[in-house]
Amino acid sequence: MNFPLNSSADKSDALEQARYNMIEQQIRTWNVYDGQTLDVLGRVRREEFVPLAYRSLAFMDFEIPLRGNAEEAVRKGECMLAPKVEARLLQDLLLGPNDRVLEIGAGSGYMAALLAQLADQVVSLEIEPELAAMAQDNLQRAGVRNAAVRVGDGSEPIPDGPFDVILLSGSVACVPQELLALLRDGGRLAAIVGEDPMMRMTLVRRHGERFETTLPWDTVAPRLRNFPEPSGFRF
Repeated sequence: MNFPLNSSADKSDALEQARYNMIEQQIRTWNVYDGQTLDVLGRVRREEFVPLAYRSLAFMDFEIPLRGNAEEAVRKGECMLAPKVEARLLQDLLLGPNDRVLEIGAGSGYMAALLAQLADQVVSLEIEPELAAMAQDNLQRAGVRNAAVRVGDGSEPIPDGPFDVILLSGSVACVPQELLALLRDGGRLAAIVGEDPMMRMTLVRRHGERFETTLPWDTVAPRLRNFPEPSGFRF
């Protein structure tokens, strides 16, 4: 006979099992093997960054809408990326304890919380004031003190560079050249670049005035708003 969960201990055990399954069945199988990355994913409580209406889906392998109609939220980029995509981005950035990080697209604040576990300082921009407030509240409740969310458009000039790491938590048609100028020597920028149904995770590393680009894996992600699109693009 199956009994319903009827205590906080039971619910906690169920959440930890769901988190374990997410890491073992989704994330590890997507070539995320770095121990430090996996440890952070096990410690940061993803469910606490998910809107209450979708909390039961916190560990599922898809994008979670952050407000309003689910289909519209994903179309407008107002969603959390799938866990395996977040995990692999985190791994591939090779964060160090002294790194200063810029994130474009705070969403719920979850990715900023992950970044903050491995870096010294995180600045996360969010174009929608409602989401920026939610993300900042989520970070404060989670006890994250070295990440701050600001209302801002990542496609516009950003005054407080340089940064060691820049992450675009969403897709763009091409790598924004103005963001590359904000990288320190040795810094790296990660973005999901291209058009549906074919996008590539694009990692750019700065070496003086030279930029080295690699395209390590394919995925698809919702668009970040206001970045340039090729002529004739239809989303």
